[in-house]
Amino acid sequence: MMICGNIFSVCDLCSQGLFGVPELRSPSGFQVATKAALKNTEELVKKACSCSPGVETVEAFDQLSDGLCKVADLADFVKVAHPDSGFREAAERTCVEIGTVVEKLNTNVELCKSLKKLLDNSDVVAKLDPDSRRVAELFMFDFEISGIHLDDELRKKAVALHVKLLDLNNEFLVGSHMPNRIARSAIPEHLHLHFASEGSFIQVGGLHADSPDDLVREIAYRIYLYPNADIMECLEELLKCRYKLAKLVGYESYGHRALKGTMAKTPAHCNGCNNGCFICSLSCSGLGRYNIEPSLYSPYLSLGSCMEGLNNLFTQLYGVSLMSEPPRAGEVWSDDVRKLAVVHETEGLLGYIYCDFFHRADKPHQDCHFTIRGGRWCQETGQYQLPVVVLMLSLPLPTKSAPTLLTPGMMENLFHEMGHAMHSMLGRTRYQHVTGTRCATDFAEVPSILMEYFATDYRVISQFARHYETGQPLPESMVARLCESKKVCGAADTQLQIFYAVLDQLYHSAPQNRSTTEILKEMQQKFYGLPYTPNTAWQLRFSHLIGYGAKYYSYLMSRAVASMVWKQCFVQDPLNRDMGERYRQEMLAHGGAKEPMLMVEGNTSHMIVI
Repeated sequence: MMICGNIFSVCDLCSQGLFGVPELRSPSGFQVATKAALKNTEELVKKACSCSPGVETVEAFDQLSDGLCKVADLADFVKVAHPDSGFREAAERTCVEIGTVVEKLNTNVELCKSLKKLLDNSDVVAKLDPDSRRVAELFMFDFEISGIHLDDELRKKAVALHVKLLDLNNEFLVGSHMPNRIARSAIPEHLHLHFASEGSFIQVGGLHADSPDDLVREIAYRIYLYPNADIMECLEELLKCRYKLAKLVGYESYGHRALKGTMAKTPAHCNGCNNGCFICSLSCSGLGRYNIEPSLYSPYLSLGSCMEGLNNLFTQLYGVSLMSEPPRAGEVWSDDVRKLAVVHETEGLLGYIYCDFFHRADKPHQDCHFTIRGGRWCQETGQYQLPVVVLMLSLPLPTKSAPTLLTPGMMENLFHEMGHAMHSMLGRTRYQHVTGTRCATDFAEVPSILMEYFATDYRVISQFARHYETGQPLPESMVARLCESKKVCGAADTQLQIFYAVLDQLYHSAPQNRSTTEILKEMQQKFYGLPYTPNTAWQLRFSHLIGYGAKYYSYLMSRAVASMVWKQCFVQDPLNRDMGERYRQEMLAHGGAKEPMLMVEGNTSHMIVI
């Protein structure tokens, strides 16, 4: 969205309340925070519309964005992760209210005229620094894709569709994480212990893909993916609305609208159309895979040792330490949430990471990174606004006899999400609109996927993987086997990701006049080796359709870019400080303030010259 931001100052983090925000001691505080944000928005809109064309205009737009994002982003996290339904419902109302204002601002003619007045003045533009110019252009781009060029009546229709999509997006997102249930009598009694109980029913809240029991996995697959008519209707309506919006503002499809401004540029480069696109080139390659037993690795991968490994890695690459800091009363939403201060050896405090790592009831089973507050230079205070993020995983709790032990997949996911967090922490942009992960979607996954390479390199793993009881290091032969396994499963996973990416593209192309399940069945047969299972609807669990609509290919493109960075910069020495510093300065520090392809095409080759 165009407008994103934060009304809370650095000093507010010293107060009690969620994330140190004093208003958020209770659910009703969201309304207080929303009201304050909207009042602040009115003042900043006047400022943006009245100031003389120049860098002050860009700063006013960024302050406007920052003021709304601080509330919207925080609420976006709370609505899915807070254990208290009162907080979740209040946050959801805030998301809708702020989102509605954002869509109106994205079609505010006077606001757009102010920015256009700046960009149309070549003399003024020539005096802008590169970051200010790019941010101004990005804000204008947001106006354009929102339909600013339409007449009054059509602009109102565009806003109405945006607002309707806010509700549909939320409905689908909530529904995609809801468990399905089946009568206890319908499955063998000895398998009941693998699932949650609800009276005379069994709840199935995931695929149980790590279960060694074939029957447990089959039951979970068939029940969890059984179609829900209401969510199916929601998805169909959501896709129709996205198409209507795209056509209304002048695009061939929602995919064309979504990909403008990305590295891919158009759907033709990533829709599996058999004409040499990026997806097609990947689907022609493949390898086999070894099978590994995750339980053999877990004793060497305690959560504590993995966090120690991440800390050592970041210290060696960037001079950054992860330091535990006790949260104040009311600051966190669950007692097991940990707060980390990210501290640089010479630059000092860079920001905060809240680690919500453990499984709990009603918590989504999806590993995620949430931006709570973006970094930016605050002209009004003369200080840098420190970024705040949350990493959310769903790890098992420690027991009396053992700490939390991770499978190789869990460890890799931890490294992946921490890659997002460090992108946020190490970015030092002038404007929050382009800070950290606020960049092109198909570039945002590069830092996190790059971290997966570190997670499977023995030179890195050997520094921290120790048996939690004996202290013995993880044998190099087991790491080698894990890497070979990734090659096999790497091929299978690539085919799966291709299937997901093509499905996403087709859903966001012109209407198909057939059900989403029929489309899924055909694409699965064409792009994936396993057959479709009757009476299942995996697409209803495809929650990435919300945040990554028409952009799911980003994981594949980012994987290709991350592979290039790894090979050119770190494969010889994954702990090389010079390369770490270059990688930070050439890529991480800029967030979205530079064109992704400029960093990818130009800077990686430059980075290897020491």
